[in-house]
Amino acid sequence: MDLLHTIYEPAGEGPHPTILTLHGRGANAMDLLGLAPHLAGGRFLIICPQGPVQTPIGPGMVGYGWYPSVPGQPSDMDAILAARQQLRAFLQAAEARYDIDRNKLLVLGFSQGGVMAYTMALIEPERFAALIALSTWLPEEMLEHVDDRATLQQLPTLIQHGSRDELVEVDRARRSVEMLREQRVPLTYREYEMGHEINSQSLTDLVQWLQDKGLSPVLAR
Repeated sequence: MDLLHTIYEPAGEGPHPTILTLHGRGANAMDLLGLAPHLAGGRFLIICPQGPVQTPIGPGMVGYGWYPSVPGQPSDMDAILAARQQLRAFLQAAEARYDIDRNKLLVLGFSQGGVMAYTMALIEPERFAALIALSTWLPEEMLEHVDDRATLQQLPTLIQHGSRDELVEVDRARRSVEMLREQRVPLTYREYEMGHEINSQSLTDLVQWLQDKGLSPVLAR
């Protein structure tokens, strides 16, 4: 497997419902692993790959991202699509290595990882049971690569964003919601009085959404 990664594996025999979990720019493979015990009582297999692009985050310190980016500059769709190909190869290898239920696979992404989650799910909606996009945005050009719009209209989607997000302005999330609603994606959008983060209320709502939005078949054994 080409990407360093961490996993949380639930107790019991598989195959397990699984969440492909994608960190933000400047973080690493450990960043979102702490969500695992909270989601459906730890019943999901959580796979957290690490982005391949080193990103300076301070003197002598590096984090990781999925593709090169410059704050304030438009997203580079060629770089995003190349990162998608690498993630697809990683996921294929993960499916061969871990006890993943391919019919119960979700994708969750935070910030730049959310861009990758959008890219993975919107281009291949048949592959995922749900999409969760946190503190992120949908590049408008990505919709040019969406072919299966009928299946997209059956993809449960949760979008959460902070009204005080200092890195990804909330208007970018609102515009993403508008674009997805134009595509008739079944989505839930929530805003919170928070910055660029996951707080206790957004996590509580995420857990509740997993229970409420038609995902009981995903969790059924």
